[in-house]
Amino acid sequence: MKVGAHLRELWHVRGWMAACAAFALAMSVWSVAHVSLVPPGLSPRALKMATATTQVVVDTPKSTLIDLRQDTYSLDGLTNRALLLGNVMASPEVRADIARRAHVPFDALQVVPPLTGKQPRVLAEAGNQKHTTDILKLNGEYRLQIRANPTVPFLQVYAQTPDARSAAALANAAVGGMESYLGVLARSNQTPAANQIRLTQLGKAQGAVINEGIGRRVAALAFLVTFAVSCAAVIWARRVRSGWRVAALAEQIGT
Repeated sequence: MKVGAHLRELWHVRGWMAACAAFALAMSVWSVAHVSLVPPGLSPRALKMATATTQVVVDTPKSTLIDLRQDTYSLDGLTNRALLLGNVMASPEVRADIARRAHVPFDALQVVPPLTGKQPRVLAEAGNQKHTTDILKLNGEYRLQIRANPTVPFLQVYAQTPDARSAAALANAAVGGMESYLGVLARSNQTPAANQIRLTQLGKAQGAVINEGIGRRVAALAFLVTFAVSCAAVIWARRVRSGWRVAALAEQIGT
């Protein structure tokens, strides 16, 4: 009954209802695009979120994984070294190389190193600063998260970007950047090849959008909410105006 009464009340102010619809339409466009007045134009907002993942085994030249002649006691040392390498990936030098390989702006790339019981939080260093506005640009970020397996020398690399292609490129670039950095260190320290760490990537990363169609859903929700609120505001204003007139009329009759 109340819904019917509200609809009938809106029908008497059809012009205002049309204005509410136009305002709601403008808000739905604004929710999915940046509106520029000078020069006039629309640019889409970064609403999509894509992810990609790849796995890396930290091994020796004589692989402990496939060579039965190698003992498994060295796995503990390699596991600790994998944790170390995961943290090195977040260093500015490696992060810059990763950004270059993935064609991502250096300042836009965040790398989260492996967290442990001794270090449960990310250090607030360049590229990992936290701001209150981060939640507003979450979908438009370029982020790498590195996780280290606590029992085996195994790293998992998770990439997040606005599209699937750049997510896969960023995950693969993380492995390539780390391999390049290790190569530079080996040459500068003249480390024999037989004593160098080997990174084995278990297949190339494949990116995928995890919130396909988010733009349509956000636009529809913005339209419905804005239209409902604006229509409620019109009804409230109309009732206030009517009550004001009734009160004024009562005062005139009383005098």
